[in-house]
Amino acid sequence: MVTSVRSRSYETCNTVVAEASSNTHMRESRVVITGVGAVSPNGVGREKYFAAVASGRSGIRNITQFDAASLPCRVAGEINGDFSAERWVNAKDMKHVSRVVPMTIAAADEALADAGIDTKSLDLETKRRIGVLLGSGGGAIEFSERMYDLWYRGAVKQASVYAIPSGTIGTLASEISMAYDLHGFSHLISTGCTSSTDAIGYAYRNLKLGVVDYVICGGADATITEAVMTGFCVMRIVSNSRNEAPETASRPFSRDRDGFVLSEGAWMFVMEREETARARGAKIYAEVAGYGSTCDAHHRVRMDESG
Repeated sequence: MVTSVRSRSYETCNTVVAEASSNTHMRESRVVITGVGAVSPNGVGREKYFAAVASGRSGIRNITQFDAASLPCRVAGEINGDFSAERWVNAKDMKHVSRVVPMTIAAADEALADAGIDTKSLDLETKRRIGVLLGSGGGAIEFSERMYDLWYRGAVKQASVYAIPSGTIGTLASEISMAYDLHGFSHLISTGCTSSTDAIGYAYRNLKLGVVDYVICGGADATITEAVMTGFCVMRIVSNSRNEAPETASRPFSRDRDGFVLSEGAWMFVMEREETARARGAKIYAEVAGYGSTCDAHHRVRMDESG
């Protein structure tokens, strides 16, 4: 019996050592980006978006989603007519999801195709090794405003039966998982303006730790709504002097800047470890070399002036 117990302990010890060695290898692995997808006001699709950025073409225009005539800021970055939401969410389901959902799925689809990953051909075990990490500041706030509008107008029967789950911010990541039948973690990071940057950081760490083999990671928001725009105008932090020339409103580094400009859209990356990417012959765009995050614990919206 003693010999038998020792034998099992030795085998267990070997297993633990092997796992520790494997984890060390994971931590030393480089994390790379192999797929890119974008749905932006100045270009739907990564190639159109890149071309617009390279040529300095703005996507800022007058707001059309609601009557903004009474607001001091009447411009924003709206997704233009090149994007068809019905291609990604059928007409029957559109009333049950936020405006941002089809944008998110479209960007994820482009990123997966760019990375050469066909989710339909994958087995369940592989799908369990693909995680989703999405960053969003506003999530489904447009959907929630729509539901509240129906309530205040006494039209509750027209509201979606999914008013609660579809209005919950974390559901946005789940929409990607459901669209592609992915069974890894499905998480949403919401840390305001840094949401999608933090999502990249957490994706990087999960890949380093070997939790999953791939992460569909990015950011998505559609917050050009009457309540959100009014709130930003009340804070007096959005541009209000370029209503007649919307394309010139976003000027973050100019001496005559007068505030930022809200926009909607989605972008997604496929992230994986370098050895996985090279083994399958994937194209590598870039490496995520590290991630760190701190808080100056100073004010709700203002940064500590000391820097």
